[in-house]
Amino acid sequence: MTIAPAAAAAATDLVVTDPVDGTVASTVPRASDSEVRDAVARARAAAGPWARTAPAERGALLHAAAEHVRAHAQELADLNTRETGKVPGDALGGVEAGVGTLVQYAELGPVHRGEALRGQFGAADWAVPHPRGVVLALTPWNDPVAVACGILGAAIVTGNTVVHKGSERSPATIARLNALLAEVLPDGVLVGVDGDGSTGELLLAQEGIDVYAHVGSTATGDRLSEVAVVTRAHVVRENGGNDAVVVDADVDPAWAAAQVALGAFANTGQICTSVERVYVHRDVAEPFVTALVAEAERRTAAPATTYGPLVDDRLRSTVQAHVDDALQRGASARTGGVTPDGVGSFYPATVLTGCTDDMLVMTEETFGPIAPVRVVADFDEGLRLAAADRYGLAATVLTNGTGHALRAAAELPVGTVKVNAVFGGAPGGSAQPRGASGAGFGYGPHLLDEMTTTTVVHLEPAPARTAGGTR
Repeated sequence: MTIAPAAAAAATDLVVTDPVDGTVASTVPRASDSEVRDAVARARAAAGPWARTAPAERGALLHAAAEHVRAHAQELADLNTRETGKVPGDALGGVEAGVGTLVQYAELGPVHRGEALRGQFGAADWAVPHPRGVVLALTPWNDPVAVACGILGAAIVTGNTVVHKGSERSPATIARLNALLAEVLPDGVLVGVDGDGSTGELLLAQEGIDVYAHVGSTATGDRLSEVAVVTRAHVVRENGGNDAVVVDADVDPAWAAAQVALGAFANTGQICTSVERVYVHRDVAEPFVTALVAEAERRTAAPATTYGPLVDDRLRSTVQAHVDDALQRGASARTGGVTPDGVGSFYPATVLTGCTDDMLVMTEETFGPIAPVRVVADFDEGLRLAAADRYGLAATVLTNGTGHALRAAAELPVGTVKVNAVFGGAPGGSAQPRGASGAGFGYGPHLLDEMTTTTVVHLEPAPARTAGGTR
């Protein structure tokens, strides 16, 4: 997918090409400066009335909005597939996950509670959550509906209004999602803005925004934090990851390879919590790599409806640059590693061996279908290398040792530690990314806390007034 003005489109349009066949997938007008300012003003005007709306009523409206999105699930999934190349089943699954998240927040919002505090006898103390005001939601393209619904649902049900700008790589998908939600919610509670990075900068320049909520690149997240020093907006951000997996000596290597392949190649590696680094115990390294290569080649040979392309040539160039860097530094491509000819932005599932700690595939987020493997002497070395990273999103250990699992949970400096499953988790789970991966709870019940601010109230009885007006 490429974003560029097309001959038949206005210079201000966002034009997206299908990463499968190169045809035009969507054309969406970029918001003008006045439309950006109006969006923030509308959200600000609606903030007071929406904050005073009863939580149960907000939850009921969010329920209705979720059902409205559910009724248009296939439409949204088709847009997503056309714009980003996300395979049809995953695209529909992402919309269904987004609907589920809206329903979850519709239920959680009305029971989001404060705390009663123990004070002095005869007095009362309690803490009350209040909406922060206007939330600027900046959301990504790799699972546009699912991720957006998390931020939007939590913000709206807690009484905030939202200005939402999605990625310019999936503008039609996000524009349609915004429109569907706005058809159910009161005017100004959700205002969509279509645009690119310059639009985002203009939004940051607007006064009256109380929260920056962002899922996307570390560079953009750092920019939000920089601006928030001046604006004092609260920042919630889930950013890049360089997630490691440690394969212990006591696991079945074929099973471990299937897990790593799922983590590295699902959605063509375009998931924030994709497996980006592999540390495998030397005792199982050879059969593990053999099985991982077979897993990769099976995916590469699959049709585009099963194993899709990268989102665009820009990302594909970055992925190839990381692979080339590894090969130049002595790594071997056991399969893949070469940009294919033909239309679209496809890239093969790639397994690299002989990787060292200084290679880009081991130090940066590649965001592509690359499994770089480093053989380690023992579990201790794998755990140490997995922890030695500037990102802090998630990590996985594959082990039959309870002690090793407990050590991983205690020692890995990441928001989520997964044991024996690269994906999964309880519904409503919350996590705090660390380091270059962001800050704050980005989902789950704790996101309701991020979207609110707390007032502590202390109440004592006043002395009775006497008949003469004095005590």
